[in-house]
Amino acid sequence: MESIPNELLVFAENQRIETPRLILRPITLADAEDMFEYAGDPETTRFVFPTHRSLQETKNGIAAYFMAAPLGKYGIEEKRSGKLIGAIDLRVKPNECTGEIGYVLNKDYWGQGYMPEAASALLELGFEKMGLIRIFGLHDVRNHQSGRVMEKIGLRQEAVLTAAKVSKGAIIDEALHGLSRKEWLQSKKKQ
Repeated sequence: MESIPNELLVFAENQRIETPRLILRPITLADAEDMFEYAGDPETTRFVFPTHRSLQETKNGIAAYFMAAPLGKYGIEEKRSGKLIGAIDLRVKPNECTGEIGYVLNKDYWGQGYMPEAASALLELGFEKMGLIRIFGLHDVRNHQSGRVMEKIGLRQEAVLTAAKVSKGAIIDEALHGLSRKEWLQSKKKQ
């Protein structure tokens, strides 16, 4: 069985990742207002998580999710403005040598290529520094924008999971997209 480096150590050594327009970094309570701007917006959160009703709910979420176990979870900061515009994470399953990517972006920044830029940085981290054999993502089939991001970073749709889960009181189907390390390395050679 293939072994990967200690994923927690790799995340600890890479808590800050810079791309041309973004800084991926830990989320703190200082980000609460920027996060509430999108977490409190029903359009942005429609397919992702329950819409926050207050700034306090956002602070509670930051403390419980991002600060309690921060490794692998990143705020997406736009370099130009210094504003937190979203979040992205890579949830590694070390025994399987795989990772699942997930993300959310403030709707004011949709369609500008920010999410593919952030997600590509995490693919590089997972495949190059951790040696993962596969990275995948799931999205509500109605969320075409999320599927498009996955396609742009090279994840191809592999299946539709019918009645995959209950989300916000509704039974939803999810699309599964994936990319192997071998496919990723081949695409890097072509570039």
